[in-house]
Amino acid sequence: MASVHDVAAYILRKQRMMTTMKLQKLVYYAQAWSLVWDDRRLFQAKIEAWAAGPVVPELYRIHRGKFKVAKWPKGDPKRLSPLEIETVDAVLNFYGKKSSYWLSNLTHQERPWRDARRGLGPGDRGNREIKPAAMAEYYGGLVAAEA
Repeated sequence: MASVHDVAAYILRKQRMMTTMKLQKLVYYAQAWSLVWDDRRLFQAKIEAWAAGPVVPELYRIHRGKFKVAKWPKGDPKRLSPLEIETVDAVLNFYGKKSSYWLSNLTHQERPWRDARRGLGPGDRGNREIKPAAMAEYYGGLVAAEA
């Protein structure tokens, strides 16, 4: 299994420079769709429901204070399996051209983030985990609704 750092390094290698917010959202969607399409987690790191949307604290600790990043100092994109690369590439093909604010707004409309933020105000700090099971159920339901 890849680490969240391997995934972040792969995304930045493919997409080049982006805001840290966008990187966080792309990593989130890569995990979500891996749960649906591959029936397994892409990485083990915890995702939390912060005010700006889903955030992986393990990544945040490295990019804290930066607005944009061009490459990731940890991880190795070569650690992703062919299946993991296929999943991340599909996520990048759909979400990769969207702005960080568009992605953040989208996550705010979706149940996994909203449920984890229940009881918190829009700007309140929070660190509740967005559970993989909630992600798999919600995004899997989107696939089933289209079928």
